[in-house]
Amino acid sequence: MTITSLPISSLINKLKNKEITAREVIENYAKNINEKEKNIKSFINLDIEKALKRAGELDKMDEKKGLLFGVPVAVKDNMNVKNCETTAGSQILKGYISPYNATVVKKLKEENAIIIGKTNMDEFAMGSSNENSSFFPTHNPVNYDYVPGGSSGGSAASVKSEEVLAALGSDTGGSVREPAAFCGVVGLKPTYGLVSRYGLIAFSSSLDQIGPLTRNVKDCAIMLNAIAGFDPHDETSANIKKEDYTNLLGKEIKGKRIGIIKEVMEFNIQDEIKEELKKTINTLVKLGATITEISIAHLKYALPAYYIVAPSEASSNLSRFDGVRYGLTVQGKNLTSTYELTRTEGFGEEVKRRILIGTFALSAGYYDAYYLKASKVRKILANEFEKAFETVDTLLLPTTATTAFKLGEKKSPLEMYMSDIFTIPVNLAGLPAISVPHGSDKNGLPIGMQLIGSWFKEKELLQIAYAVENG
Repeated sequence: MTITSLPISSLINKLKNKEITAREVIENYAKNINEKEKNIKSFINLDIEKALKRAGELDKMDEKKGLLFGVPVAVKDNMNVKNCETTAGSQILKGYISPYNATVVKKLKEENAIIIGKTNMDEFAMGSSNENSSFFPTHNPVNYDYVPGGSSGGSAASVKSEEVLAALGSDTGGSVREPAAFCGVVGLKPTYGLVSRYGLIAFSSSLDQIGPLTRNVKDCAIMLNAIAGFDPHDETSANIKKEDYTNLLGKEIKGKRIGIIKEVMEFNIQDEIKEELKKTINTLVKLGATITEISIAHLKYALPAYYIVAPSEASSNLSRFDGVRYGLTVQGKNLTSTYELTRTEGFGEEVKRRILIGTFALSAGYYDAYYLKASKVRKILANEFEKAFETVDTLLLPTTATTAFKLGEKKSPLEMYMSDIFTIPVNLAGLPAISVPHGSDKNGLPIGMQLIGSWFKEKELLQIAYAVENG
C-alpha cells in the first residue's frame, strides 16, 4: 500500500510508530496534486508550504495526539480558515481573507489534521455539477469528461484522486452525497445541528449542514468524531451527549429493519442503478436484515418545496454581500448604484436566478402562497419520515437517479435541479444520510447507494453503511 492509499487509522498508526513522518505524508500527497490537479482542478487555493511547515511541527512532537494526527484534509471554500482567502466560489468574495476559523476548522486543527487547501465549489453552494463555480469547473477523477457533482465537487474529487485523505463539504440539498456518488467516495450529511455551522458561509440556514467526504465508512466515522459536538457560537447547534461513531462498525446487523420507499420507483431511474439497489437489498438480507416497503407519500413534492425554501433563505443571506463591508466593490454614483453594480458583476447567473426566485417568493402577496405552503410541505415530509422510523431503522434508496453526466450536458436549470430528487427530502426533514459507493455503470462511472437514518442516529446509520460497504 502506498502512503496516499492508507486509510486514516492505518496512517496515524504508522505516524505514531515513527514508521513514516508527517512530512513524508504531505510530500506524497503533494506529488499526487502536482500530477493530477491540472486535469481535475479540485482546489481554488492550495498552500503546500504551510502544510509542510505544520507537518514538521507535528514530527517534532514527543506525544503524537489527535484523532487526525498528520491526516491531510481539504476544506470546501465556503468555510472560513483564518488568514486564508475564502471565496465560496464567487467573484464577489475574491480576495476576502478570513479573520477567524470556522468551528469545524478549529476542531480539525485541534485534532492535528493538516489542511492542504480550499476546494472548488458551485458558487455559494448553488449547483449540482460544480460547473457554477465562478473560477473553473472541476472534473470527475474517474473520467475527466464528466462532472464530479456539486456543490462539494472539489472536495469529493480531491478525496477520490488521493490529493487528500479526507475533506469537508456542505450539504444543503445533497451537496455532499451527490458528488460522493458521482465520484465513488463516501459522503455523510449529519443530522441538522450535530455539526456546527459557525464560520460556514450560509446559503440556506435551515438546510445547510457540514459533512465529511472520505474513501471508506470507517474514515467517515472518524471524521465525524472530530467535527461533531455542541458549539455555543451556533444557535442551531444541538447540545447532546458526545458519541463515538466508530463503536458499532463491524457489528452484525441481523434483525435490523430496512425500509424501501415505494414512491422512489415512480421516478425515472437509470437501469444500472436499479440493479445495484437490488444487489444492495440482497446483501442486507444475507446479513440478516429484514426489508419492509414503506410510503413517503409527499416525496414528489420535496423538490418544488426545496426550491421555494432554499432560494428564499438565500435571498436573505446573500443580501450581506453589498460591496461595502467585504469582498468586491464596484463604485457607483451613490450607495444604491454601488450595491447594484457590485452584485451585477460579483454574482453569477445561477446565484442571481435563485435570489430573484427567493425575493419573489417572500414578497408581499406571495409569502402565503409560496414560502408558507412550502414550509407546510416540509413539516408533512418530516412527519412522514418520523412515522416511517417507527417501523424501520434505516431507509435505503439510490443517492441519485443517474450516474455522473458530461460537462456541459445539462442546459436547462430545471433538468439540473432534478439531479437532487433523492437527496433533498433529507435536508428538508433535517435527517442524517450517507452515500456509499456500490458498483458502476457500463462506462465505469460510480453508483452511490443512500441510507437515511433517524435524527441523531448516526452510529446506527454508519453501522449499516459499513455492512453495505463490506457485504
